Amino acid sequence: MQRAKEAMKASDGSLLGDPGHTPLNKKEGVKWQRPRLTRKALMRCCLVKWILSSAAPQGSDSSDSELELSTVRHQPEGLDQLQAQTKFTKKELQSLYRGFKNECPTGLVDEDTFKLIYSQFFPQGDATMYAHFLFNAFDADGNGAIHFEDFVVGLSILLRGTVHEKLKWAFNLYDINKDGYITKEEMLAIMKSIYDMMGRHTYPILREDAPLAHVERFFQKMDRNQDGVVTIDEFLETCQKDENIMRSMQLFENVI
Repeated sequence: MQRAKEAMKASDGSLLGDPGHTPLNKKEGVKWQRPRLTRKALMRCCLVKWILSSAAPQGSDSSDSELELSTVRHQPEGLDQLQAQTKFTKKELQSLYRGFKNECPTGLVDEDTFKLIYSQFFPQGDATMYAHFLFNAFDADGNGAIHFEDFVVGLSILLRGTVHEKLKWAFNLYDINKDGYITKEEMLAIMKSIYDMMGRHTYPILREDAPLAHVERFFQKMDRNQDGVVTIDEFLETCQKDENIMRSMQLFENVI
């Protein structure tokens, strides 16, 4: 029930691509501000909750993680190297690794696992397609499995990356066939998957044609040369100049 409440709380128009209908809290000011790197913010991430729920108790010997690195079938890179590549602390990486190893003893996570995670955190909707698209965004080499290193590097970008890094990752999510362009069909598929995952337990209530309306509005803003596709440059330039879009980035982590 608590997970459903958290999902409902996150399900406002801004997150779902309808920033124009989200009133701006006067206390927040006008300019988008990068969220603080807090543990509370980290724990709002579904993938982090899933991992840490299987992690060893915090009181265990932290040195165990270093020893365990050599015992699994897929040995990840050293924690020091991962710490340099990400914006996680060594203790956070140790906790993430313990949970990852417990859930995925082979050191790899597959698409079915992603679907299971999101069905648990969003039981009021159908998370199948969103989990599919999100998995493909993490699976950079397209081999159907995600290593621990790729997993935490992706999480680091999404939760603690710069605005530019997050937007590049979001473009990669929307670019389903990875041809370097976003089409209306691709953006619509992603948006419909998010709406399907959120289900009908959203406030305000979302109309069935909301995903298409969102896509049309975004393409009017982004497709500068009216060629029917959005390039990475058009996407970055438009997003960084649009305060509504930038505010919605603060809520992006709630469906990761």
